[in-house]
Amino acid sequence: QVQFVESGGGLVQPGGSLRLSCAASGFTLDNYPIGWFRQAPGKEREFVASIGRIGASTNYADSVKGRFTISRDNAKSTVYLQMNSLIPEDTAVYYCAPVRPDFTPNPHAMDSWGKGTLVTVSS
Repeated sequence: QVQFVESGGGLVQPGGSLRLSCAASGFTLDNYPIGWFRQAPGKEREFVASIGRIGASTNYADSVKGRFTISRDNAKSTVYLQMNSLIPEDTAVYYCAPVRPDFTPNPHAMDSWGKGTLVTVSS
């Protein structure tokens, strides 16, 4: 069974930074483009960033461009999301998942969402 494990969330003050990590079991992360998504309280899950299989191409939601950086280390089968200049609107549970070319989750490469990691930006 495919299982995604997100980690690295926490409470941070506005302007602060966090680095999230995404790993997977039962799944070869290296073979797929991977995306980060987030879901704020009372809102739908939304796309944040994605990275190609070898890390050569990246894409970002307009709301995080210039502040977030996605990267991957295929030797460690891990995808990262470096988040800088955090603002309260970034507060959400963050998830990772394989993505299709249109940056939507790839239902053929996942059984379900992981538990996510909570990021809270507050003073």
